[in-house]
Amino acid sequence: MVEFKVKDLGLADRGELLIEWASRHMPVLNQIRERFSVERPLEGLRIGACLHVTKETAVLVKTLVAGGAEVALCGSNPLSTQDEVAAALARMGVKVYAWRGETTEEYYWCINRVIDYRPAITLDDGADLVGTIHSSRREALKNVLGGTEETTTGVIRLKAMAQRGILEYPIIAVNDAYTKYLFDNRYGTGQSTVDGILRATNVLLAGKKFVVCGYGWCGRGLAMRARGMGANVIVTEVNPLRALEAVMDGFQVMPMNEAAAVGDIFVTVTGNINVIRGEHMLKMKDGAILANSGHFNVEISIPDLESISVSKRTIRPNLEEYTLKNGRRIYLIAEGRLVNLASAEGHPSEVMDMSFSNQALCVEYLAKGPRLKPGVYRVPEDIDMMIAKLKLKSMGIEIDEITEEQRKYLSSWETGTT
Repeated sequence: MVEFKVKDLGLADRGELLIEWASRHMPVLNQIRERFSVERPLEGLRIGACLHVTKETAVLVKTLVAGGAEVALCGSNPLSTQDEVAAALARMGVKVYAWRGETTEEYYWCINRVIDYRPAITLDDGADLVGTIHSSRREALKNVLGGTEETTTGVIRLKAMAQRGILEYPIIAVNDAYTKYLFDNRYGTGQSTVDGILRATNVLLAGKKFVVCGYGWCGRGLAMRARGMGANVIVTEVNPLRALEAVMDGFQVMPMNEAAAVGDIFVTVTGNINVIRGEHMLKMKDGAILANSGHFNVEISIPDLESISVSKRTIRPNLEEYTLKNGRRIYLIAEGRLVNLASAEGHPSEVMDMSFSNQALCVEYLAKGPRLKPGVYRVPEDIDMMIAKLKLKSMGIEIDEITEEQRKYLSSWETGTT
C-alpha cells in the first residue's frame, strides 16, 4: 500500500509554518490535544478521514495522533487541498492522499486508499467516504464502529440514507452542534466566501447587487458580511420561514427569475442542485459573477452554462469568462466548486477551533462511549457546552452561573403570577 501521495513533498517546510500559525489560533483544540497526549484515549484506533486538507485540518489530525490514533486522510473536494499542508502531514507520517486539482477518478482513488486502511471510525465532510463504503466497498463495513460528518450537505445525504434504512453504522452530525453551525456556518462561511470572491476577482462589493441563494446558516452569514461590505443584498429562498426571516433581517427577497435580471454577483449556499440554471443565466447582465459556497459543484448548472456559451477563457486564476450566445459575458469562480476553499483558505482558524474540537471529542465518544445503533445522532450536549466554555475562557470572557434558587425555579411549576 502506498504510504502517501501528495503533489510535492518539498513543500513540507512551508506547510509546517501554516500549521503552526493555525494552531496558535485554535486554543480549545490545543487543550484537547494536551489531554489526549496524556490520557491516550484513542490508542491503536484506526481513523479514516475525508476532509478538506487545510492547515486547520492538520491541527485536528495532530490532536487525534496525540490521542494514540493512526490516521489516513484524503481530501473532500478536488480543489480544496492545500498542497503545503498535505506535504507536511506526509512528512509527519500521516497516510495522506490529497493534492489540489484531482480529477474525479483521482479523487475516488484517494478515497479508496483511505478505505484500504480499514478504519474503525470515519470522519467525513460531504459523505463521499461513507457513500463509497456503503456502495462499492461494503467489505469495509465490518471494521467500522461509527463516524462523524462535518457539513450540512453530508448530513442531508446521511439522513436520507438513514430514512431508507441503508445506513449501516452510527454517524454523529458534528455539523448540527451549536458550537459548529452557529459559528462555522455563519461567521466562517460568511467571511471566507467573501474572501474567496475577492481573491478571484478583486471587485468592489460596495454598491453591487449581491444575490444570496439560500438563507440557511451559511446564507445568513454571507448576507450579513456582504451587507457589511456595502453590497445591496438580495435573498432567494424556497422555504417561507427562512424567506420571512430574511425580510425581517432587512434584505430584499425575490424569486431567482427576478433576481437574475438585476444581480451583479450570485452565490449559491443551498446544498441543493441546479439552483442557478440556464434560464436564469440568459437573463443576467453582461459581466455577472457566479460563485458557489455549497459543498458540491452542482448548485450552479455548469452543463447549462456550457450549452448556452460560444466560448470560454481563463481571465485570472480561478476565474473563467463564458461568452453566451446572446453576446453577454458571465464569470464563473473556481469551476463552481467551494469558493472559500478553492479560491481562498477556507474558514478562519478561530472558528474551525470549535468545529474540530467537536470532531476530536466525538471521536473519543465513539471510541469509549456506548455502542450506538445505525443512524444519525446529534453531538452530546455536554460536549457542545464544554467547547463553548473553553472557547470563552480562551477569549478571557467570564459569564454568570445559575444560582440554586434559579435552578429550582426553572424546574418547578408552582410559582405563578404574584
